Amino acid sequence: MTKYIKYVDVTKCDGCRACMVACKNWNDLPADPQDFQGSVQSHPKVSADTWNVMQYIEHENGKGDLEYLFRHSACFHCTDAACEKVCPENAISYSKYGTVVIDQDKCVGCGYCVQNCPFEVISLKEYVDKNGDKYRKSQKCTMCTDRLEEGLQPACVTTCHTGSLEFGEESAMIKKAEQRVKEMKDRFPNAQVYNPQGVGGTHTIYVLAEKPSVYGLPENPKVPTSAVIWKDYAQPIGKMMIGATTMAVVGAFVTNNIISKRKALKEDRGEDHE
Repeated sequence: MTKYIKYVDVTKCDGCRACMVACKNWNDLPADPQDFQGSVQSHPKVSADTWNVMQYIEHENGKGDLEYLFRHSACFHCTDAACEKVCPENAISYSKYGTVVIDQDKCVGCGYCVQNCPFEVISLKEYVDKNGDKYRKSQKCTMCTDRLEEGLQPACVTTCHTGSLEFGEESAMIKKAEQRVKEMKDRFPNAQVYNPQGVGGTHTIYVLAEKPSVYGLPENPKVPTSAVIWKDYAQPIGKMMIGATTMAVVGAFVTNNIISKRKALKEDRGEDHE
C-alpha cells in the first residue's frame, strides 16, 4: 500500500494559526484557555483539547540577528510508535494509512503513552460520568484519519495558505523536502530534513531551518528501551505464562473432576476405595 505523509516546511509558515483553528473546528475540540505566555504563542504545547500548536521561537542566527522561527507542532505519527508499544490495553494502533490512533473505548487512562512519547504530544483528558465519577482518556492529533477515509486531506493541510503544509505520497514528499533543503543552504546552513529513524521514521516530516533542538525537538529521538522490552519480550512471555497457568488450572480442574466422579461411582457400587 502507498504510504502517505504530512510535509511541513517551517520556512514558508507565517504563523497565522489557521491550522490550529481548522483542527479545532474539524475535531470539535473545546476552548482551551491559557495564561499569557509572555509572547505571541497561545499555548506552551499541545494538550488534550488542543492537538496542534503554532510555536513561535525567538532565535539569534549566525549573523547575530534576532528572528522568529515558526513551527506547526502536532503528533508525528511514528512508524515505530512508543505509545503503541507501551499501551497495556492495545488501545493504540496503526491505521491502514500508517497514522497512530487511539481507541477511546479501550483506553483506561493509565498514562503510559504520555510518559513514553519522545515528542510529548499525548495528553490525558479528565471526564466525569453520570454518577459524578472521574475518569481519564488519552488524546492527541489523529492526522484526521476520518477525513483520509473519505479521500480528504488533513484539515490543517487544507487551510494552510502559504504551502507550508502538504500531504502526499511518501517518496514524493521526501524528495520535495530534500530539494527544499538544498535550496535553503545558502541562507540556512543548518537546514535539514527531520524524519528521525530512531522511531522508524515519521508520518510528519519537517524541513527545518535550524537544528532540531532550536525548535524544541529531540535531536535523535528513540523508542525507550523499556517500551521495546515491554512490547517485544515481556508481553509475549507474560501471555505465554498466563496461557500455561490457565492450562494448568483447567487441567487440575478436569483431573479433580474426573477423580471425584470415579470416587462417587465406586461408592455407588459399594467398592472399597482409598
